[in-house]
Amino acid sequence: MRLLLGVDTGGTFTDFVLYRDGQLKTHKVLSTPHAPEQAILQGLADLQLDSLAPDTDFYIVHGSTVATNAVLEGKGVSTVFITNRGLGDMLSIARQTRRQLYALQPSSPRPPVPASHSLETGGRLGADGSVVEALSKDDLDLLVQQVQRLKPAAVAINLLFSYLDDRFEKAIEAALPENLFISRSSAILPEFREYERGMTTWLNAAVGPLVEGYLGRLGKGASHAQISVMQSSGGTIAAEQAGKQAVHMLLSGPAGGLAGARFIGEAAGCQGLLTFDMSGTSTDVAMIDGDLQLTIEGRIADWPVAVPMVDMHTIGAGGGSVASLDAGGLLQVGPESAGAMPGPACYGQGGQRATVTDANLVLGRLRAEAFLGGGMRLDRQAAVDACARLAEPLGMGVEQLAAGIIRLADEHMAQALRVMSVQRGIDPRGLTLVSFGGAGGLHVCALAEALGMQRALVPVHAGVLSALGMLVAPRERRLSQTRIGLLAEIEEQELLAEFEQLVQQGQAALIEEGVQAESIQVQRSLDLRYRGQSYTLNIPWQDLTATALAFHQQHARRYGHRLDLAVELVNIRVALQSPAVEMALDAPAVQQPGEAQVQVEMVGLDSPVPVYARPSLAAGQRLTGPLLITETVSTTYVAPGWACEVDELGNLMLSRKTA
Repeated sequence: MRLLLGVDTGGTFTDFVLYRDGQLKTHKVLSTPHAPEQAILQGLADLQLDSLAPDTDFYIVHGSTVATNAVLEGKGVSTVFITNRGLGDMLSIARQTRRQLYALQPSSPRPPVPASHSLETGGRLGADGSVVEALSKDDLDLLVQQVQRLKPAAVAINLLFSYLDDRFEKAIEAALPENLFISRSSAILPEFREYERGMTTWLNAAVGPLVEGYLGRLGKGASHAQISVMQSSGGTIAAEQAGKQAVHMLLSGPAGGLAGARFIGEAAGCQGLLTFDMSGTSTDVAMIDGDLQLTIEGRIADWPVAVPMVDMHTIGAGGGSVASLDAGGLLQVGPESAGAMPGPACYGQGGQRATVTDANLVLGRLRAEAFLGGGMRLDRQAAVDACARLAEPLGMGVEQLAAGIIRLADEHMAQALRVMSVQRGIDPRGLTLVSFGGAGGLHVCALAEALGMQRALVPVHAGVLSALGMLVAPRERRLSQTRIGLLAEIEEQELLAEFEQLVQQGQAALIEEGVQAESIQVQRSLDLRYRGQSYTLNIPWQDLTATALAFHQQHARRYGHRLDLAVELVNIRVALQSPAVEMALDAPAVQQPGEAQVQVEMVGLDSPVPVYARPSLAAGQRLTGPLLITETVSTTYVAPGWACEVDELGNLMLSRKTA
């Protein structure tokens, strides 16, 4: 018997999806941010997975926020940054761009590396790979002395043009003490642009020891399981290898959500998806059109991260987002979150400030007795009291204040959806809005209306879709190498040989974690641009002529024109995947249409609305809003003017009634 468990650690809840004997089981526990593995081990105990027979084939895929939170909170380990002489301020100077272009006294961002921890040395290459300044033994001896004096936990090495020749970076690594966590830019990101490469390498070093320690503790607590970790690109990596590649985990959880949304969307026959994942802390918005959309221009907090990651927009609006009054007395929602402890006021854990969850409870959209399937009863009076503290200085009623909180949260999320659609020239009216995350179903209709959309999908297991997505994600490696030159002047056989070197590296890494060589699928691509441009388009590799033609066509589609200029190659890329275990979702077990459990009053509606339990709904059942649909991990509010139909897999297909 094989057990598959997807685990998504969020800011408020840790979600579990267990796949056993063709059946799915979901579970949630409150997260333990100080030691995330404790919530996971608690979930294993709750699901009776902590004492399995020794011969059980138990596989865990985990999405971790450890790396993300360390970067967002500035709590990485003490890290030394080593670069060439004269470049010690590289990460502080960055791209010399100003956040506030017209501000006369702009604020200066904090430097990522203190001057005392930025060390300069020899080993400088030219753009053609020639040695400009050698790396001497005296250089190495001095570096070792400086590092020993500073006593860091990690070291990031980023020398100029190391992607052409990595011998100097390797020499520095070999000279340093073995107990240090060391990141080399030539191993983490062998690409041009020294600032982005340096930042990515530094981030990997700063969070790597934290990730290694966390995964080590989790591995000891779940020693009977094989553990993999979700990467930001939508594929998984073995936990034993993940620590050294910690920077690839910065969007671990959100990538799982998109993998789950794609899986459900394909099963439901929907194409062209605009997704929003509303959790307790934040909302992630993305587009899915076939494959997951990736970017190498992502950012975490103030820093660029140039490794492939899912292309999404994140805002601080979630169920736990705190409502407050600004200095001018205006109502604000987020980005601060109440987190897991104390959480929203209605959780009864000492929270005093009103949140989006409290507002939904006050408005009647959440059922106090049905939260987490009845496993956690919400305190409505505590939510009312929290809202009242804000309503009084505004001269508003509690229910009016709660409605205002919801409208503000909806507008924040609608604007994020516009960033990923309208601002990219995509008309959202032809797309399907996919809602998931524990809080998403309460807002899906309002957001669809704000964007003029007619269709929405609330997937089966929407409240734990990120955890489900981890089970259907492939094992994956993505490798790249800068190779600048005019495409027409490159020998095709030479390019194929360079592809093959990357393929062999990726295959070796996958085989090391137990993947069968014959199951590995390889995709090759090139980053191309017109000569003189700064940015590239990624084009699947065919041959030199066909790939160049595809670039011209893609440029015309993206920007509305093509140029009569030479095409320049910048990077070569390979993606290697081993397909995930095939999983099939069962149809709803019930045969007869479910009946409403109760009728409840909701603020703003003249008549009571029915409340249905989602497990009681049959395939093909059609309902007309307004109504509530409750399940163990989330609640869906079908607003007036909307209809809901249950498809053959149990997904809720929402459609807006036309006049």
